[in-house]
Amino acid sequence: MLKKMVYYQRYHQWRKGDVPFVCENSKRVARPKLLFLVFLSFISFSFILAPLFFPSAPTLSLLYSFGFEDEGVVSTSDVYASVCSSVSNGSICCDRSSIRSDICVMKGDVRTGSVSSTISLYRSNGYGSQVIGASGENDEIFQHEKIKPYTRKWEKSVMDTIDELNLVTKGENSAVHQKCDVQHDVPAVFFSTGGYTGNLYHEFNDGIMPLYITSQHFNKKVVFVILEYHDWWISKYENILPHLTEYPIIDFRGDNRTHCFPEAVVGLKIHDELTIDASLMGTNKTIRDFRDMLDRAYLPRIRGLIQEEEHETQLDMNISALSPSAKTKIETTEEKLDVKKPKVVIIARNDSRAILNEASLVKMAQGIGFQVEVLRPQRTTELARIYRALNSSDVMIGVHGAAMTHFLFMRPDSAFIQIIPLGTDWAADTYYGLPARKLGLRYIGYKILPQESSLYNEYEKTDPVLTDPDSVNNRGWEFTKKIYLDRQNVKLNLRRFHKRLLRAYYYSMAKKNGHLHHQNQ
Repeated sequence: MLKKMVYYQRYHQWRKGDVPFVCENSKRVARPKLLFLVFLSFISFSFILAPLFFPSAPTLSLLYSFGFEDEGVVSTSDVYASVCSSVSNGSICCDRSSIRSDICVMKGDVRTGSVSSTISLYRSNGYGSQVIGASGENDEIFQHEKIKPYTRKWEKSVMDTIDELNLVTKGENSAVHQKCDVQHDVPAVFFSTGGYTGNLYHEFNDGIMPLYITSQHFNKKVVFVILEYHDWWISKYENILPHLTEYPIIDFRGDNRTHCFPEAVVGLKIHDELTIDASLMGTNKTIRDFRDMLDRAYLPRIRGLIQEEEHETQLDMNISALSPSAKTKIETTEEKLDVKKPKVVIIARNDSRAILNEASLVKMAQGIGFQVEVLRPQRTTELARIYRALNSSDVMIGVHGAAMTHFLFMRPDSAFIQIIPLGTDWAADTYYGLPARKLGLRYIGYKILPQESSLYNEYEKTDPVLTDPDSVNNRGWEFTKKIYLDRQNVKLNLRRFHKRLLRAYYYSMAKKNGHLHHQNQ
């Protein structure tokens, strides 16, 4: 249902030519309908003449080049990707063409006003309307834009919870009334950590990755200014943030001082689900570059964890000199580790969509020849610890859900087996399967049978919940969430799952032996 709704909105927005953007002094939203009609006529004319000049040309190739074959949220072509790439001094340019997010660029004398939720740009020339301020003094307002700097623009319910900013251009005389308390010599990026922040998928997809995309060209010479600031978010991503900015992060609401910048980017760019489109990056960065950044971010902390463990082991060895039983325990643990065996990490869920026969799965994986680690991430689990476990693994197994975002912690050419419960086919592939393949993982989707779902014991065997999940999903998100996400667990058919796990084992061994033939299935 959501998929169809988003596709409908995007398709009809393109048809009507309503791809708005505002640049420099204009307050009017541009609607290039005339150009669109001319362009559409050209396309139609091309279809008529194409067979005469190019007999073998596919009839629908032009339509597919516009991304209509992709029913996701983002079009494969970003028509206005460079609308605000060149902004003159003293002006505001807003690109509102994306269905996911708006982004505005301000260049010149930029000053914050957190109390009034305003970012002001002062200019020395031009003309504007005279607006009487609350103090009775005159303020020249040349341009006024509103923006909510969060990357789910198309989802009204969550956007209603995001703080709105006023972006205004004023005359230079107005600057007297708003003196700088803190002068910065680098640009600022304004964004929100509200909305769905708290869910790992959204934290990466709607926050960390768009922040990487938006700020890369600044090469860390940028200040982040956050709306809906959370201390826990700063702590959670304390390893990553220093690789995106060299400067202290500002809490927009909590810091009432006037911060002045030579440039401001308000809002974040986003390409697609958990991925980076190199063609839209001026630096040609890819998802693998993002993954390399994660490596650099977490490596120092992982080294620290290893040193802590070595210190604890040394203490245990000292104790073992006095206790033979402790020494035996240490030796037994070391004997269990076999670096020649491929390692599989099972991401275990703590609530719904749990693997009910997890212990049997572990035993089967060990029987095949895997080292097995079961990971149970909590909200408070340090990401560096999870990164360490997955970065050193060959295979990750997990049931569809936000925790599958951890595939980003896997090394390219590793294997990822996603268990797909009833009613989650499209979401599983769109949000995790396709992005994993783009990262270079060997992706194996395991779609469960109705008999493997706990719902099989709750509904009649002919009920649409079991036989036609799409029809249930089409009734609305609340039905999908209530039935398939919140009330469903999985009991794997181990004989059936064994085939996928064995495939991952042979793949991992071939990789270890240097005989890798990469193929996603």
